[in-house]
Amino acid sequence: MPRQALKPSYDQEEEMEQGPVSAKNDLLTIREVAQRLRVDTTTVRRWISLGLLEAIILPHRGKRQAYRVRRSTLDHLLKAGPSLLDAVRSEQN
Repeated sequence: MPRQALKPSYDQEEEMEQGPVSAKNDLLTIREVAQRLRVDTTTVRRWISLGLLEAIILPHRGKRQAYRVRRSTLDHLLKAGPSLLDAVRSEQN
């Protein structure tokens, strides 16, 4: 007896219409960004506060502001090569 495919739920239908979530829209923590750039988390926070790195500000209750950086933003920064990273680093001095 052949198996019948289950009808997707309403939420699954919407997801199929919109397509899978793109990896470019993934959000990274400050720690993840710092690890990929091989800098300290304080440096990443400084770049964000200076406007050198675009980030999403999250609501917080703790001592530090919470941020998320889009993977596409970080990928763009890495693709631009060392010259852009050097420019960003020189801006902080």
